[in-house]
Amino acid sequence: MRYCRLSLITLFLVLITSPIHSYNDLAELNYRLDSGDTIRISIFGEDDMLLETKLDESGLITYPYFEEPIVVKGLSIKQLEQYLVNGLVPDVFINPSIQITVVEYRPFFINGEVNNAGGYPYQPGLNVSKAITLAGGLTERASESSIYVIRATDPNENRIKLTLNDKVFAGDILTIEESFF
Repeated sequence: MRYCRLSLITLFLVLITSPIHSYNDLAELNYRLDSGDTIRISIFGEDDMLLETKLDESGLITYPYFEEPIVVKGLSIKQLEQYLVNGLVPDVFINPSIQITVVEYRPFFINGEVNNAGGYPYQPGLNVSKAITLAGGLTERASESSIYVIRATDPNENRIKLTLNDKVFAGDILTIEESFF
């Protein structure tokens, strides 16, 4: 009985101290780099290793001590970090503290019945309602129930119906259709 009580207390402590991630938080943790993203790579204590660059269509970057360009397109931040660590240790650094941040995310696009259609910088946590606000709001003829997205991650470019609370991701193309009434 005592062992059972101790196990329950331990489980409770683990649950209340563990970070809780929603689906969207996990999606952002697994964010894949692509053209249009601006990233910053730094190594603690090594100012000459600082690189800030906007990824072009090739998705390649050059970085000190790497003979060949590095393909970062499609990698997560963690994957790129691990790649750099593996390439720099043990020949150049011992246990480098590498920090990679996305300075500016690639844009999402919104068209159709909004006042200012176009591309806007993605912001983590963005939903359809906020995206519409960034685009100057809906026109008089807009339908709040006919909102579609083509996800940048979908090679088949399928149109998916969304609600105002659904998440928007970098590279997405939103379309707000016209209402029939």
